[in-house]
Amino acid sequence: MNIGVLGTGGVGQTIAAKLVEIGHSVMIGTRNVQTTLAHTEPDVYGNPPFSVWYKNHGTLKLGSYADTAAFGEVLINATSGSGSLAALSSADAASLNGKILIDIANPLDFSKGMPPSLFVSNTDSLGEQIQHQFPTLKVVKTLNTVTAALMVNPRLLADGEHEIFVGGNDAEAKAIVTGYLKQWFGWKHVLDLGDITSARGTEMYLPIWLRLWGTLQTGLFNVRVVR
Repeated sequence: MNIGVLGTGGVGQTIAAKLVEIGHSVMIGTRNVQTTLAHTEPDVYGNPPFSVWYKNHGTLKLGSYADTAAFGEVLINATSGSGSLAALSSADAASLNGKILIDIANPLDFSKGMPPSLFVSNTDSLGEQIQHQFPTLKVVKTLNTVTAALMVNPRLLADGEHEIFVGGNDAEAKAIVTGYLKQWFGWKHVLDLGDITSARGTEMYLPIWLRLWGTLQTGLFNVRVVR
């Protein structure tokens, strides 16, 4: 399958690398290809610059956001939340029409430092804003409540005995994405929270997640729903 991953940060890299590993054809998208490849400094976490990572993933394609949206049969939004709407706006309507968008982004606001706040919450969400602005996309919110390593390998923690959530307006799209989560990444427990307004809850979980990350000094934790 041709999959377009929007976003060249750590989450986008992790998702794209895993999808290539399991045999998909993947293009990873950025605002400006030349600028992205020109970066030579490590990222804020000390990881190698994107250009070094990209050279080590020879079958991976790199394109603009517009190119990536056109390329993907399925799209994954792994941009920073503040750039998500602009990234999708750079694609033409035909490149988005009827496609599933797996939305991983969170509306984090770093303008006042750490820990970040949310630039949308309570009565709205980034997932809803994307669905509202791009009504022909089938937006499914998922994976935004765990660190990147767990997104693609939930068995790193408790042998995968923990939950990931999905939310979206299109029941068929959610069922398809649930299948992807299980087949691509090995998720055992996928819990459907309802329509796209459920993104309010999963996005508002991030302030708790960030405090746990600071306390535990690791991102390898998640929620287990006990019934």
